[in-house]
Amino acid sequence: MSYDTTEEGLKEFFSQVGTVESATVLIDRMTNRPRGFGFVEMSTDEEAMKAVETLNEKELDGRKLVVNEARPQGDKPARSSSGGGRSSGGFRRGGFGGGRGGDHF
Repeated sequence: MSYDTTEEGLKEFFSQVGTVESATVLIDRMTNRPRGFGFVEMSTDEEAMKAVETLNEKELDGRKLVVNEARPQGDKPARSSSGGGRSSGGFRRGGFGGGRGGDHF
């Protein structure tokens, strides 16, 4: 997801496919800058699935989004001590999020 994407822009983009309950762009605590991913909660599971099917790989603010369903933190693959790889991100409670370029969030 573009570092220029705002929560309002994310909400507007996802509203194409249904009612957006909330949209959050995650901010890095150290730099106070966007981390390049976020979360969107849709009002129903059906709208959430439609968001995945319709908006994955679509462009927002000059970057393609990776849209997928969030998994609970316990379901994420463990990070190696060498710091390799990014974990996947997504949505909570039927919501969805966007990734940066080819990276997943």
